[in-house]
Amino acid sequence: MLIVVNTRLLLPEKLEGIGWFTHGTLSRLVKAHPEHRFVFLFDRPFDRRFIYADNVRGEVVWPPTRHPLLYRFWFEHRLPGVLRRLGADLFLSPDGFLSTRVPDSLPQVAVMHDLNFEHHPQDLPPAYSRYYRTWFPRFARKAARIITVSGYSKQDIVERYGVPADRIDVAYNGVGDVFTPLGAAERATARQRFTGGAPYIVCVGSLHPRKNVARLLEAFDRVAGHDPEVKLLIVGARMFKDAHMERVLGAMQHRERAVFAGRLAHADLRLALGGAQLLAYVSYFEGFGIPVAEAMRCGVPVVAANATSLPEVAGDAALYCDPFDVADIARALRTMLTDEPLRQRAIAAGLERAKRYDWDRTAEAVWKTLEHVMARR
Repeated sequence: MLIVVNTRLLLPEKLEGIGWFTHGTLSRLVKAHPEHRFVFLFDRPFDRRFIYADNVRGEVVWPPTRHPLLYRFWFEHRLPGVLRRLGADLFLSPDGFLSTRVPDSLPQVAVMHDLNFEHHPQDLPPAYSRYYRTWFPRFARKAARIITVSGYSKQDIVERYGVPADRIDVAYNGVGDVFTPLGAAERATARQRFTGGAPYIVCVGSLHPRKNVARLLEAFDRVAGHDPEVKLLIVGARMFKDAHMERVLGAMQHRERAVFAGRLAHADLRLALGGAQLLAYVSYFEGFGIPVAEAMRCGVPVVAANATSLPEVAGDAALYCDPFDVADIARALRTMLTDEPLRQRAIAAGLERAKRYDWDRTAEAVWKTLEHVMARR
């Protein structure tokens, strides 16, 4: 069969959460199934590294889609004709976008990672928020099956969009093989590189309002008042303007101890994570939270928000806090920094729990969904 895949987010050196899911699953899936052909659809010239096997070819579909008006044009007007011309048997969309103008005889599978835009529409610029809230309910109804990345997100899709639970499959995210614990010398190198040798808390994720960086900065400012050395390293590219974060930065007493590293390549991210005293991941809405699993794989204890999917992902390997309570975030940070028995328990539990987050398992779960859909054609 010919499986056509939306690979718009396979962007060299710019992979974010959905891009990593796309890369982690497709790089394994196409090699495991040489009996099928795949066409990857990009919206701009693509890197040949993303053409993972001989049974894959790439095609560019104009125009580049980085605005809701172009999303609609690409999926509603360009995609149906491309699928028809290619003679596609199935369409897979790892970012959840589908076409409502494709006939039901051509099944479409959507990966919907989370519905933050339904719960917190103010976190996105208005045009993006309107697009997601208008079109994703339609995509959910149109999909032959939906894949999501946690039990939390599955239940959220069921409740929000009325999709029967038996039409939704869960495929947890994986963790790259590069993420392993650092030795003492590597930890010292990481600290010297990122914070001039100081111990640090690390926060990883695109700087999006839901990542709750503003409250984390406020909490860190309180912790820094009691600890003269610790710094906060923030890793990730900015996505949308976060006025709250900018205000907090301007008011911090210990602003010079908050370090922004930008986006890091995987090897550098392993260093940033592995050299940290702990990962602070206090996002108030997550479909999964890949940095939590990466930190656990690196043997780094985690402070996480007691919200959405994070307790499901981290289990007993994290210390939890209320993401809307700055004092509670500060409490959790101080506790994890100073309670050595707790730290050691969290590290051991995290190393064990992280074993379940494996891209091979994710790819197998995605393939089972595709098989189920193809068997019904």
